[in-house]
Amino acid sequence: MSNRKTPLVDNEYYHIYNRGNSKQKIFLDKDDYDYFIKCLYCCNTYKSFTFREDLIKQNIYAFDYNREEAIVSIGAWVLMPNHFHIYIITSHKSDLWRKVEKNRISEFMRKVGTAYAKYFNAKYNRTGGLFEGKFKSTHIKNDNQSKYLFSYIHLNPIKLIDHKWKEEGIKDIKKSLDFLSKYKWSSYLDYIDNSRVHYKILDLDSFPKYFENIKDFNKEIITWLKYKDKEDQP
Repeated sequence: MSNRKTPLVDNEYYHIYNRGNSKQKIFLDKDDYDYFIKCLYCCNTYKSFTFREDLIKQNIYAFDYNREEAIVSIGAWVLMPNHFHIYIITSHKSDLWRKVEKNRISEFMRKVGTAYAKYFNAKYNRTGGLFEGKFKSTHIKNDNQSKYLFSYIHLNPIKLIDHKWKEEGIKDIKKSLDFLSKYKWSSYLDYIDNSRVHYKILDLDSFPKYFENIKDFNKEIITWLKYKDKEDQP
């Protein structure tokens, strides 16, 4: 990763995102989404990791992998056909983090990006970079940004059924919520029901407690569904 104008700092929250080269799709079928989700969990480790050596050869299910301590804490995530978003903070519950000379967010994203690009290129018989350069990052500086980001990330899939909803507003909130409740490729389902194995990706103890229960979370989501915002990210 090249140097950034604004360094990624420990104990600070960041919105991490990236998309495919030339805005190309990076997820072409459900197996692609599933593989990237497994990367989010398995690559979040201080240990070296490869799917072939650590999972396939040992016949271990990805979410049963003993990754030990995580490099980062993830508060929310979503995968879209040509991009992804992750809400992240560095994690250091032990002294292991002191042994890592590289920036831990960059190291985590390097491991995820490398693992997924290797899988994607092999599957689709392609070469070259999959992503549009290095991942992008936005430093979350206050509570308003932080609380909004939970909704922004989880509402991203609405663009798949109504790409102008942020400019023109949502006409059918019930339909939109129903769509989100069936969209498997985000942590939204883990907020409303933590029974999915994907819940293990999250470390919500590292993030502010904005939502006391599912009712509060859905209330916040509905508030933003009604909000019109002309600014958007990838």
